[in-house]
Amino acid sequence: MTDASSSSDRRRAGLLIPLFSCPSTTSWGIGDIGDIEPVTAWLAAAGQRVLQLLPINERSSGQQSPYSAISAMGIDPVFIRVPDVADFEALGGEASLSTADRERLDTVRRAPRVEHAAVRALKRAALRAAFDRFFETEWCRDTDRARTLRTFLSEQAWWIEDYSVFRAIHAREDERAWTAWPIELQRREPAAIDRARRELSREVLFFQYLQWIASVQWREARRRAHGVELFGDLPFMVDGDSADVWARQHQFDLGVSLGVPPDAFSASGQDWGMPVYRWDVVAMEDYRWLRERARRGADLFDGYRVDHLVGFYRTYGRPKQGGEPFFTPPDEPSQKALGERILEIFRGAGAEIVAEDLGTVPDFVRASLARLSVPGFRVFRWERHWHSDGQPFRDPADYPAVSVATSGTHDTEPLAVWWERASEDERHKVAALRTIQRIAGGNDIAHAPYDTKVRDVLLEALFASGSDLLLLPVQDVFGWRDRINEPATVDDHNWSFRLPWPSDRLDDVAEARERQQQLRAWAERYSRR
Repeated sequence: MTDASSSSDRRRAGLLIPLFSCPSTTSWGIGDIGDIEPVTAWLAAAGQRVLQLLPINERSSGQQSPYSAISAMGIDPVFIRVPDVADFEALGGEASLSTADRERLDTVRRAPRVEHAAVRALKRAALRAAFDRFFETEWCRDTDRARTLRTFLSEQAWWIEDYSVFRAIHAREDERAWTAWPIELQRREPAAIDRARRELSREVLFFQYLQWIASVQWREARRRAHGVELFGDLPFMVDGDSADVWARQHQFDLGVSLGVPPDAFSASGQDWGMPVYRWDVVAMEDYRWLRERARRGADLFDGYRVDHLVGFYRTYGRPKQGGEPFFTPPDEPSQKALGERILEIFRGAGAEIVAEDLGTVPDFVRASLARLSVPGFRVFRWERHWHSDGQPFRDPADYPAVSVATSGTHDTEPLAVWWERASEDERHKVAALRTIQRIAGGNDIAHAPYDTKVRDVLLEALFASGSDLLLLPVQDVFGWRDRINEPATVDDHNWSFRLPWPSDRLDDVAEARERQQQLRAWAERYSRR
């Protein structure tokens, strides 16, 4: 598809913008749930129909990666919009903060990147004060708001009971991993759990309160998303030190570490340090936890990206005590049966799904996705005829309709950096593509620097692609060189990218207005509205 004459209701475009990356003038140094409204307003005016987010799951203590979660179900409280919490405003709002905390708040608001630890500490203190007020003035008096919380807890009991008890014990244990707790709590002995629930009842309620506030704010954000679909990201696994693994220890092999074999990101592969599924046990329990995750994803999002899709077909594990890495299940028929069963579970919950099928992925997995009509990703820089002489790039116009076209992912260097580092041969092959030739008006871009003209030729070629869904990282739309994440790297720089302007001031920025108009023009030209 290359013009409006081949329009389809399913042809859409959107942007990948991590929620933490888009703080507004009133948020606390990190993009929060309330910032979805101004971002989606800008996207809607740009003719974009999807906002793709990274995982919003609550992260493990001290972690910045959204793929290291302490819960597969809970929203990270760091995304709560504190000024919109009624109990905090009743205390006086920001004026109730100490002088030192107001100074810290000003610092994180002005920081060029997200200061995760400082933001989390500020929000935790403010939300604790808000909860204390709620407990005394609402909960103990059984007010209407208290009853609303009780209703929420009843509706969400299927996940929030284990989660909140785990979080309360985790806090009492100074955030030590559950494998270092007293043995009776590690083993979840009923008497020990009942005693902990009673002793920590107020702390349990605090974590439930946070999820209630986050849920109310999230529901309002979806209602005010200007018709833009919110897409989430379902991580393949959660951290070993998580509420989910603690509550389902028998479903995981804690002696094996999850990872991937050598691929384009790492010559030695990657070790993520998370446990591996015991697929036989998961199957015997009819995939209940994965069904619950699918249900939760459908509750929160219009659609979501299934992270590390190949892992649901065959999981790669490294024994912690030494030994050869292995795949589970071990053979292709079992792998295909497992992956297709799980995809049907995810799709059956009601949300649209797309599959992150990048890295080392066997051909039978991609054939399986095609058979199930589950869109996989077409990353421009990697879409080549690898088995043809010269390995030419695949023209975006030839991408299948059931696919997601993109210029990169949260793990890749931005398009500008890739172009600057690309070999002369690669540039010539890109410039020779018929779609590139058409958009460039016959001009040779192979020797051009990465300026606004080259940027827009490459972006428009992706708008012209055959893929029904186009998702562009926000960095590539603007031609920025900032990176969201560098795989296999743990430092304060990763996962801390912020937009250079507040999300509620985008209409005041000439560059943002120009990009908005151009995106809208492309969306109209290539029937993505």
